[in-house]
Amino acid sequence: QMADPFLYNTGERSHYGCLGHEVQIEHLKAYVCRPSFSTDKAVIVVHDVFGWRFPDIRFIVDLIAGHGYITICPDFFKGTEPWKSTDHWADFPDWMKNHDPMKVDKEADVVLKYLKEQCGAKKIGVVGFSWGGMAVHHLMLKNPQLTAGVSLYGIIRDSEERYRLLNPTFFIFGEKDHTISLEQIFLLEDKLKQYCKVPYKIKVYPGQVHGFAQLKPEDMKPDDKPYIEEARRDMIDWIKMFV
Repeated sequence: QMADPFLYNTGERSHYGCLGHEVQIEHLKAYVCRPSFSTDKAVIVVHDVFGWRFPDIRFIVDLIAGHGYITICPDFFKGTEPWKSTDHWADFPDWMKNHDPMKVDKEADVVLKYLKEQCGAKKIGVVGFSWGGMAVHHLMLKNPQLTAGVSLYGIIRDSEERYRLLNPTFFIFGEKDHTISLEQIFLLEDKLKQYCKVPYKIKVYPGQVHGFAQLKPEDMKPDDKPYIEEARRDMIDWIKMFV
């Protein structure tokens, strides 16, 4: 019996009225939110295991769009069932086999093409949470079209190749995340120092658990709120610096 790795309660979400709309792009559905003015800058948001319709992730899409980016969250699960808070953690490894965060290249290419051809985007960044954080780490090693990345509590663990980032990447972690140990974070830092040729940043937020940064304001605990808000500001600042 594995402990629930998402220590915030995902069962009772407050309702969220989204600001954007859904589109179909080739074989993918996606949620898009645009800023109030026209721009050639865009950000792809990679959802966590709860999928592209989860209210928390849509809140983040709208938040980034509010800072002046065409922001899009495609369904990287391609219509298959996301993980649900009622599912059993014993089944999680099998579910992960069919939802590999390192097999997102085709979907990323479809979305990049859409952003460039249909939305006029010239600079495109990527932000991902948990499962999506692993996908971001992977994409920043593989796809030079992404000008910057932010990976929130997601890293690829098992290859020496995983440190040669192509463009600026920021890794955000919670100190109390029991899916990513501080040893793994120190290892990442150590290896990036050796191999990485582009700007990168690693930051650990005190007392925070896995999944902390995507909570909506009404779901935050008062003690965590300053760290959640700081992580989001840091995420936006990184995007603004490079995208």
